[in-house]
Amino acid sequence: MSRLPPETFRLPVERMREGYYTDQYFNLTRDLLELEGHRPRVLMQVFQKQEAILGGVDEAIAVLKRCAGRHVDGGWEEGWGELAVRALHEGDEIAPRETVMTIEGDYGLFAHLETVYLGCMARRTLVMRNVKAVVEAAHGKPILFFPARHDHWLVQTGDGWAAHVAGAIGVSTDAQASWWGGRGVGTVPHALIAAFGGDTVAAARLFADRYHDETNITVLVDFENDSVRTALEVADALGEHLWGVRLDTSEQLVDVALQDEPDPDSNRGVTPLLTRRVRDALDAAGHDQVRIVVSGGFDDEKIARFEGEGAPVDAYGVGSSLLRGQNDFTADVVRVDGRPLSKAGRQENPNPRLELVD
Repeated sequence: MSRLPPETFRLPVERMREGYYTDQYFNLTRDLLELEGHRPRVLMQVFQKQEAILGGVDEAIAVLKRCAGRHVDGGWEEGWGELAVRALHEGDEIAPRETVMTIEGDYGLFAHLETVYLGCMARRTLVMRNVKAVVEAAHGKPILFFPARHDHWLVQTGDGWAAHVAGAIGVSTDAQASWWGGRGVGTVPHALIAAFGGDTVAAARLFADRYHDETNITVLVDFENDSVRTALEVADALGEHLWGVRLDTSEQLVDVALQDEPDPDSNRGVTPLLTRRVRDALDAAGHDQVRIVVSGGFDDEKIARFEGEGAPVDAYGVGSSLLRGQNDFTADVVRVDGRPLSKAGRQENPNPRLELVD
């Protein structure tokens, strides 16, 4: 598998070389080694502690390629050529404490980068692990990656790539799709419906007339909390231009179609029963080609419940749950100048799966 080239990541190279994004003690360590003229050759070993899907390793390698080195006489001396880096690949399944990358060479050349390369892998592996979990729960149905609004915009590019590698079928912003040359996808939003006075059909018709040649037209149908009626009205109005309807009912509300059910609490938000009511109504009206997309509080457990109950869902939109949790990475020196030397409990753990990076 080919790796993403360093230019993909648009790294702030000068600031990384200066240690701007680095825990200060690593910068002080580098400076002290330079002042003392001490250049230990180390083997640095990187691992994490969970069953996971490795992400961010190409970005971590790019950081080392562009930013390893030292300041010499007012200039910069590149350090990559003096390092031997071995690593797994993006999307590789990894075991707890499995070594995913090693860096061998003069420690002073890359001491200032540990915070950065570990952070790359921690963030992207978290996203990959979470996306892989919902992909597996959905049994092959498309997962739409919708967490952009739940985090800072700067993380979108790498998060979108991680989601793509882990199996998400679509992302919502062009930034998230940029590393593989894709585009963001989306639905007719609530705000556009509001802009047309709450008339979902009017907003959907104009949206479809303008964009049906560019994207699959999917329309949110919960604006009035009457998803069955609105789905039918939209399907009748758009005809073959309608790809799907999206159910996104607030978890505080019971849709009109379910308000006669005996247990209101179990029928709040998007439920398997609501998807069946919408599916049955669309089919009865001759709109069996219209797909149903659901969103709103979905994670792997909720998707598994929908699948277990046979809910007629064609795709799942998943947001903030894909950014939750942690997947921390650790880097340890395990060899110095050719002899084993490490913190207690962190001995060298060779991994034959690692490949030398060009």
